[in-house]
Amino acid sequence: MKRKLIGRIVLLAGLLAGGAVLHAQEVDGTYSAFSPYSIYGVGDISKGTTSFNASMAGVGVATRDNRFVNVVNPAAVTARDSLSVMADVSLAEKNNYFSQGGINSSNNIFNFNNFVISFPVYRRYLDVYLGIKPYSSVGYNVSHPITDPAFIGTTGNVTYTSRGNGSVNSLYLGAGSQLTRHLSVGVEGIYYFGKLNKATAMSFSNTSFRTINSGHELSLRGVTLKVGAQMDIPMGEMSTMTVGATYKLGTKISGYNKDYLIATISSASDTVRYNRDNLRDYKDRVKFADELGVGVSMRGSDKWSVEVDYIRSNAGPCGYSSVVGFKNESETVKFSSGVSQSVRVGASYVPNRNDIRYYMRRVAYRAGAYWDQAYYKVNGNNVNSYGITLGASFPTTSVNNPRGSRNHINVAVDLGQRGTKDNNLIRERFINFTVGVNIFDIWFIKPKYD
Repeated sequence: MKRKLIGRIVLLAGLLAGGAVLHAQEVDGTYSAFSPYSIYGVGDISKGTTSFNASMAGVGVATRDNRFVNVVNPAAVTARDSLSVMADVSLAEKNNYFSQGGINSSNNIFNFNNFVISFPVYRRYLDVYLGIKPYSSVGYNVSHPITDPAFIGTTGNVTYTSRGNGSVNSLYLGAGSQLTRHLSVGVEGIYYFGKLNKATAMSFSNTSFRTINSGHELSLRGVTLKVGAQMDIPMGEMSTMTVGATYKLGTKISGYNKDYLIATISSASDTVRYNRDNLRDYKDRVKFADELGVGVSMRGSDKWSVEVDYIRSNAGPCGYSSVVGFKNESETVKFSSGVSQSVRVGASYVPNRNDIRYYMRRVAYRAGAYWDQAYYKVNGNNVNSYGITLGASFPTTSVNNPRGSRNHINVAVDLGQRGTKDNNLIRERFINFTVGVNIFDIWFIKPKYD
């Protein structure tokens, strides 16, 4: 029994470490995300959900489910069964289609999405979870010719290229406690880490001019806390309303910014400038933003649920608009950071979890819709996105257990759009897929006979 338990723990710890390795490799030339909008600030900020939450537009502030790990609210960990150990691991594929003027392009990304394991410590009084997930990602490669006749007349044809890659990840440890029958609270410690690379290049057709490469390599770290609470309100014999809230503290960014300018002719390179600035020297002007979330859900027994969440974050004081390496240095495109907002609606329905005859009646069907306002403005214009999500959780079955276990394969699809072609912005349409495995097992039963 003990050997089996230790073996499982080692296996799950290995999966967790493997997830960290996957993210560490993202700064070596591959993309964890791809969007021209990720050039701003710390890049695209992830919703930070599992495949379970992703199928319902990312709701989770007020979600309480004893079959799945909910990482949106640390208080939700108390909804789990007191003797169970649960884990969730998922992968994501992102398919993007871009349009601006008469120019169209597309890109596909496949990457690690999340890993989390949850287990009890002491009855209902203390439950714990540990995991890793992306916080933000940078990925873009944009080229365009310089069309200024005076400049071209002197130098010949010139191509200007911007490219970037990398990610910031969050390693988190959370704990929750059920204070009363209807009230649960939780706290989560978060460690941010990662690298972002942002580079530009000017290439001259006239070989007498040197190609100019410049850019920034940002190594970012930070530590913060997230607190949460959930309260159940009975609405009858079979229905319950849950009100939830979360707050994540903003925190200063530490690390460094490598600032460089390199001139290249043929195979030789000359470093004109190379600086390494400690981000602490910016007098705490560079920060990860805070975040407030509130939500309310209704659920009927073990059959259906519906939830509405509102998420708000303020990146205005974070320094992204003014600090070198974070701000956009283009003279034609102005970037400013500010308040981001998100409204999310999700629902779930299971026809009959205990149906012996028809497997599809045991499947949990989910759907959602959302509207997001990004934390940045481009040339004074808000960049909004909206979409719908669909998904399902398929219980695994066996000959010995035809009714299915609490282990599930989760699938989710997200169809939406960000930005528009108005005001010289880029319209980004996307179809994203998330596939995950939810593992549920009873580890702490003491056998009567050995």
